[in-house]
Amino acid sequence: MANFVEALVPGGKASAGPPLGPALGPLGVNVAQVVAKINEQTKDLNGMQVPVKVIVKSRTEFTVEVGTPPTSALILKELGAEKGTGDRSTIGNISMDQVVKIANIKRRGLLSKTLKSAAKEVIGTAGSLGVTIDDMPSKEAQAAVVGGKYDTFFVEAKA
Repeated sequence: MANFVEALVPGGKASAGPPLGPALGPLGVNVAQVVAKINEQTKDLNGMQVPVKVIVKSRTEFTVEVGTPPTSALILKELGAEKGTGDRSTIGNISMDQVVKIANIKRRGLLSKTLKSAAKEVIGTAGSLGVTIDDMPSKEAQAAVVGGKYDTFFVEAKA
């Protein structure tokens, strides 16, 4: 029977300390190998908290599954900011291109069936962080998406 450990780790900078080391140690797996594999798979997500799941099949056999960072972390990375605002102020602006890029990354983890609705979810999250979209508050940007202003961004490839 396989055991598994789930944790949020810093992209590309996981360590054998908490939360991974204490959880993996009792399973007898080589923690350094697991950490190296996680860091290899998350190196492009440097600076973001990344969900990982380590499936330990035996002392020498394990699998690492890397999830996608939270939508808020992807927005802040695009913006180059460390954290959102706690009030109603604005911390920055992202373009609809950046919204679509994030929506594509998060697509499988969102409840949305279309890229357009995934983008609306991303816009909502951006608004809660104090981020505008093409210099519009999130509610205006969502209304513009619904109204068709950005439909050219949501042309999806047919399978």
